[in-house]
Amino acid sequence: MFQKNVFADIKAGIVVFLVALPLCLGIAMACQAPLFSGIIAGVVGGIVVTLLSGSRYSISGPAAGLTAIVLTSVTQLGSFPAFLAAVVFAGVFQLILGILKAGSIGNYIPNAVIKGMLAGIGIILIIKQVPHLFGYDKDPEGDEQFIQIDGENSFTELINMINYITPGAVIIGITSFVVLIVADKSFYKKNKVLANIPGPLLVVILGIVFTLLFGAHPFLRIDPQHLVNLPVINTVSDLKTNLLFPDFSFVTGIPFWTIVITLGIVASLETLLGIEATDKLDPGKHESDTNKELLAQGIGNIVCGFLGGLPVTSVIVRGSANISAGAKSKLSSIIQATLLLVSVFLLPNILTLIPNACLAAILIITGFKLTKPEIFKEQWKFGHEQFLPFIITISIMLITDLLKGVCAGVVVAVIYIIRDNIRSSFDTGSELIQGELYYLIKLPQHVTFFNKGYLIKFFKTIKPNSKVIIDGSINKKINRDSKDVIANFIISSKNRNVKVELIKYTH
Repeated sequence: MFQKNVFADIKAGIVVFLVALPLCLGIAMACQAPLFSGIIAGVVGGIVVTLLSGSRYSISGPAAGLTAIVLTSVTQLGSFPAFLAAVVFAGVFQLILGILKAGSIGNYIPNAVIKGMLAGIGIILIIKQVPHLFGYDKDPEGDEQFIQIDGENSFTELINMINYITPGAVIIGITSFVVLIVADKSFYKKNKVLANIPGPLLVVILGIVFTLLFGAHPFLRIDPQHLVNLPVINTVSDLKTNLLFPDFSFVTGIPFWTIVITLGIVASLETLLGIEATDKLDPGKHESDTNKELLAQGIGNIVCGFLGGLPVTSVIVRGSANISAGAKSKLSSIIQATLLLVSVFLLPNILTLIPNACLAAILIITGFKLTKPEIFKEQWKFGHEQFLPFIITISIMLITDLLKGVCAGVVVAVIYIIRDNIRSSFDTGSELIQGELYYLIKLPQHVTFFNKGYLIKFFKTIKPNSKVIIDGSINKKINRDSKDVIANFIISSKNRNVKVELIKYTH
């Protein structure tokens, strides 16, 4: 069993490596940071954070959701090394959050919002990867923003790609889809030989073969801009050129500490959301220790800052790819991070033959698994209280970003929660007894400002010449606004010949 699990982790690690490599490079490119900083973040996130993390399947690395913050921060501070210093202190801030047990925040995100976030990530993956599938690679791999750095947006990019279709890339993309679909069939998984070859790995191998074969045909040739772009590190001098270290000369300025706090909070929120979402995908339904995760992320970002890497968070795309690839333990994450590091030094010439089109096919399949039609049907069946936060989360994510989408979904869910609490808080009734109309309202344990509207509405239904019983037997606390509403009703009831009886209630 142990050997079987290790082999499963090796296969999953290879799959995640193939997903993580272009994302690490693409996010670094989108951040206008050195490409090697993305690789460093992927390695630190995959090894350091994983070893300290309380999550079994979550994989950390550079996050697309931090791209805008990185771009703005580097501009404000004037250099990437100054930003690295902010990453170090953001990591310290995350350590403090972990010590203060702030990880429990993730427990208060409604399931409908988490599912909406996963589906939204899936749709964004599909939309963003389709242009790469057709050989239009103007937008960097890993950019998830609606408004792109080239001035286009996610939807106009789909229109623009029609004018830039690369025949060779289309052939590779279609072939990759066929291979991935076949690799997911039961006969493939049951075959003793084929079962040991992950579909994504086979896709990449075929992609490299196609790149070499198409090289002799101008019509089908895959240009370098459509292939994986790696930093060239052949000597120690190349490594020194690609490594940057933090500059702490800005630590006395207010803008610096503003960036530290912003980065620390956003990175922590993205991590907590990523952990929550990964736990939802976990077939074993293990619950991760979120406070331990914040501590792990904090140490990871401190290391990233000192080594010249981008800030890291738990990344849903890599976590979902890890689970769907059949990972059994943390070993898969360590393997993918090791492959990231080794590949840059030992396999650059091979990796630069991988077409973006076959990697796009892998990510589109990953995205589809996150946003299957069955998920939408399931949420619809649960009623509008579940479906509306779900669909709002997706919609706002598509036109802004992950955090804004989640916040919008949470707001909608909270509105429903407040409405339901108001409706169910009061036990009311009316009955005609011996010709006199009686009304009864039982106050709950806690009456808040949100109950004010319900009280006003109820008192407006009271007819003249009736009797109202206000039962405060179980009430422990009542908000001042709601207390004023009851007091005003008692005063005005005399003018309408309404008798009011109070049970264990002091107004």
